[in-house]
Amino acid sequence: MNRAFVKKNEHFSAMNSFTLVTGGSRSGKSAFAQKLAEDIDAPRLFLATCPRLDPEMDERIRRHCREREGHGWQTMEEPLRIIERLEQMPAGSTVLIDCLTLWVSNLMHEAEQAGGAVSEEQIASLAAQLGAAARRHQGRVLAVTNEVGLGIVPDNAAARRFRDLAGRCNQATAALADEVYLVCSGIPLRLK
Repeated sequence: MNRAFVKKNEHFSAMNSFTLVTGGSRSGKSAFAQKLAEDIDAPRLFLATCPRLDPEMDERIRRHCREREGHGWQTMEEPLRIIERLEQMPAGSTVLIDCLTLWVSNLMHEAEQAGGAVSEEQIASLAAQLGAAARRHQGRVLAVTNEVGLGIVPDNAAARRFRDLAGRCNQATAALADEVYLVCSGIPLRLK
């Protein structure tokens, strides 16, 4: 993390605002968002959307929890109902949602299990609701997401659908965010 970058942008801690942090896999986006949150003197709530699917994922979750130990984080797991959970967060808290891409995947899976599908319009609506809830929160909200549409067009319909839904979620969320960062190779670039 570039300390000089964070130091120059200390206004983060003084605002009630909504920040979206995006980037590729292992780009450093979560570490950047976590550092921004830890520079704010407020109770910290980590809203994890990752479902516990297998032993490897369980180990990843344990590792990430260990990385937050000693930094004042309370972790809550919520794979689907993040809007409702965000609306229940105490005023004055800093909330980090990680990540919206898994949230989209979880919503797709839930719809498929019920014999349906999630449309781009539904994802855009849910993302708008999330953005509105983030802006209503009396504190700082940061959300992490993946930029999944920069590579090769996926070879199957389900993967293309996921890519499209994630892109739609990112667009709708970014439109409502006060700040948007793209992180590449551990270096944040402020887009908005």
